[in-house]
Amino acid sequence: MERFLPCSSCYALNKVAEERLQHGPVCGKCKKPLEVAPVYPVDKKGLEAIVRSSPLPVVVDVWAPWCGPCLRFAPTYQEYAEQHPQQALFLKLDSEAHQDAARALRIQSIPTLLAFRQGKETARQSGMLNYTQLGSWVQNKVAQT
Repeated sequence: MERFLPCSSCYALNKVAEERLQHGPVCGKCKKPLEVAPVYPVDKKGLEAIVRSSPLPVVVDVWAPWCGPCLRFAPTYQEYAEQHPQQALFLKLDSEAHQDAARALRIQSIPTLLAFRQGKETARQSGMLNYTQLGSWVQNKVAQT
């Protein structure tokens, strides 16, 4: 099995074999160390680059640090991403820190989940979900798209 790891420096996606994840993988483009995580924080530039280049569906949790429902949803999103790394590439976008990205995405409420496939938005869900609801949404709106 392989995982796709985004580079936080140059935003390149790197395909890394599971057995190599614990050996300090580096970006094939810029040679900087890659973070191995279930969820990756992004800014506008990173989001655009990853959505455009990902062979996997991309799921983005748009949130803000002052948003109670966002903070309650974060552990659910993290847990789901940890348990299903092959379904999608899971990202987080802080709408407070990256207001330009939130505006470009036409975010009207948070938390909002967005799904992308082949560079295009395919689904959107506003509001906090529990683990079962998140799993159903990913299965129905993301994995099958």
